[in-house]
Amino acid sequence: MTKDPIPTHDLSSSPAAPPHPLRRHLLAALLSTPAIPALAQFRVEVTGVGLTQLPVAIAPFRGEAQSPQKISAIVQADLERSGQFRAVDAAGAALDEGTRPDVALWRQKGADSLAAGSVTRLPDGRYDVRFRLWDVVKGQDLGGQSFVVSQGDLRLAAHRIADFIYEKLTGERGIFSTRIAYVTKTGPRYSLWVADADGENAQSALSSPEPIISPAWSPNGGQLAYVSFESRKPVVYVHDVASGRRRLIANFRGSNSAPAWAPDGRTLAVTLSRDGGSQLYTIDANGGEPRRLMQSSGIDTEPVFSGDGRSIYFVSDRGGAPQIYKVPASGGSAERVTFTGSYNISPSVSPDGRWLAYISRVGGAFKLHVMDLSSGTVNAVTDTTADENPSFAPNSRLIVYATQQQGREALMTTTLDGKIKARLAGQAGDIREPDWGPFQKQ
Repeated sequence: MTKDPIPTHDLSSSPAAPPHPLRRHLLAALLSTPAIPALAQFRVEVTGVGLTQLPVAIAPFRGEAQSPQKISAIVQADLERSGQFRAVDAAGAALDEGTRPDVALWRQKGADSLAAGSVTRLPDGRYDVRFRLWDVVKGQDLGGQSFVVSQGDLRLAAHRIADFIYEKLTGERGIFSTRIAYVTKTGPRYSLWVADADGENAQSALSSPEPIISPAWSPNGGQLAYVSFESRKPVVYVHDVASGRRRLIANFRGSNSAPAWAPDGRTLAVTLSRDGGSQLYTIDANGGEPRRLMQSSGIDTEPVFSGDGRSIYFVSDRGGAPQIYKVPASGGSAERVTFTGSYNISPSVSPDGRWLAYISRVGGAFKLHVMDLSSGTVNAVTDTTADENPSFAPNSRLIVYATQQQGREALMTTTLDGKIKARLAGQAGDIREPDWGPFQKQ
């Protein structure tokens, strides 16, 4: 389970130059944000109530009072944030993975299921983490897991436990041990971060006095594509998260921006202005000569592949104002997708292909919307006014996005119906452009 620390690159020696203008509202917003101290301790605040939630009790793990991480609290926060679970108070319960619970008592408390476990510090400094899950309605043992981890991996162990519980009780794979990437600006410095899905355990992958934008996870979770301005204009790199090595993908004349991975990991879609105007191209993930997807008199940008890799959704002003279109990944004729609202940008397609998340300008406010792609039905899912960069969880059940709350930058997650939201940001920090990584290899 051990994850090596993420190697950090510092690009302080790169020439300080005015950023090359990208015609994207996200860049303008990123560059105009005042300096705020970034990355205070993250916390999770869950708001809202879903229609149907499974009542689950997570008993305090035996020995966790002496542990650097409170495993039961992390597991409970993960499950609540998913929108699928409602916590049943288990304070004071003296249980561990070897205890057969009094199922009648827990049914009386309103629980359908119960998890209990233990955390034990070993002589070598590592921790033995164990747990067991019970169906208290049927009185069934649903299984358990054990991990031996370093102190730094205690949170990961808790997320794996939450994944186990989520999958056992919903039949779907949990996303709590996945990772997110995002960008911060602190004073004149930009940083690219990789963090747990709850925003904790953030590690810097890249630091620069020039803007870093548009991080995008590779399908295998091992690489991040992004745009850096360190060479006085926007250039696309691919960064190996484990080693810190990176390779130049697109540094053509003009602007190189908005990288997006194909599901097979072999190709990237990018926006280039090499031939005049911002147009869509595909390029091999190792670099090479790009292939233009179509001819357009407008600006085409912000490409994103569909989950099956057959289509690319993108933003274009070819109709006079920004709307979302799609085109076959092999190129061809574009088809308009959004018709509600006069200004729609930042598309994100759910991995299961059912949903399109995007930002729509409504009366001057930028709000997150979700479209059912089969019916075309659209719903606004936020009440904030400065939403940006939606990105789906790999199980298609949650969306992470950036926004402002009470004048502060924040990362939020929301269920697709908007009923349950969780704030991932801490006390202060300019936090932007989140991208949710894929499932981790088991």
